[in-house]
Amino acid sequence: MMDPQDGIPLHIVSPLKESLALSKLAGIQVLMKLENIQPVGSFKIRGIGHLCQKLAKEGFNKFVCSSGGNAGLAASYACSKLGVPAIIVVPESTTKPIIHKLQELGAEVVITGKVWDDADAYAHRLTEEPGSAYVSPFNHPLVWEGHSSLIFELKASLGNQKPGALVVAVGGGGLLAGLVEGLIKVGWSDVPIIAMETVGAHCLNAAIQAGKSVTLPDITSIAKCLGAKTVCDRALEYARKYKVISVTVDDRDAVQAVERFLEDELMLVEASCGAALAAVYSGHIQRLQKEGKLEPLLGPLIMIVCGGSAISLSELQKFKSQLGML
Repeated sequence: MMDPQDGIPLHIVSPLKESLALSKLAGIQVLMKLENIQPVGSFKIRGIGHLCQKLAKEGFNKFVCSSGGNAGLAASYACSKLGVPAIIVVPESTTKPIIHKLQELGAEVVITGKVWDDADAYAHRLTEEPGSAYVSPFNHPLVWEGHSSLIFELKASLGNQKPGALVVAVGGGGLLAGLVEGLIKVGWSDVPIIAMETVGAHCLNAAIQAGKSVTLPDITSIAKCLGAKTVCDRALEYARKYKVISVTVDDRDAVQAVERFLEDELMLVEASCGAALAAVYSGHIQRLQKEGKLEPLLGPLIMIVCGGSAISLSELQKFKSQLGML
């Protein structure tokens, strides 16, 4: 068996599948990149797996990651494959099922702080010991490089056909940065990206509106996995330089999209992923085209179904109850 430290990717090549329901709604072919079936349920394993492999090869023997859920699961999974211990620092808002999943993967879990930013500050302190490495959930060039693999897979699947546009949810901005880097590398830098966030976790949108990096006062959205108060600088830089269209939706739109996607595609995803799906379910693609902000698409609309593990049917019901949707 080959050693994972030798560079065998820890992620899988995810399927690209047409959604008839989303295509009908959008009025154009919608292809779903199903990152929800990655090991531990989200795209995070691409970037974080890549970073952890590189750090292990450099000789680091203890990894510390701050996370509201998915990044920690990816780091824990990567560390279990690489045979190195993982400490995952999570905020108090992290659900018990996620903490249990982290522990099942062999990670030591430390709970501290109200939001991810607090947990992240503590994670940095824990990496002051020799041999310890900080694993950023989204703000590292190797994380972006790992995420860019998604675009190479798209290129292989689509061949000579170029995507009309990409739709992606934005949290800290790591996936967005990786997608742009991938698009540049395959010669698709003119492909627009529709960057979706929920109000209350809209750090990219707030930064674009302000014309500079800003820190949200608090995370008030239920989409806690989009819950970085400040977007990474690289994502903001790319959003200014390339065709990134920022859209915000409210929590109700995100939850409704989760529910409709479950009915349409028989897959349950997080509210953060629902923010991306709301681009079609809440009519934003059509609106952007009517307003002239998005040109008519000459290729398929690629929906990055980022997935996420912080969801269950009971959690979905809880969200609906909180938002008065029952």
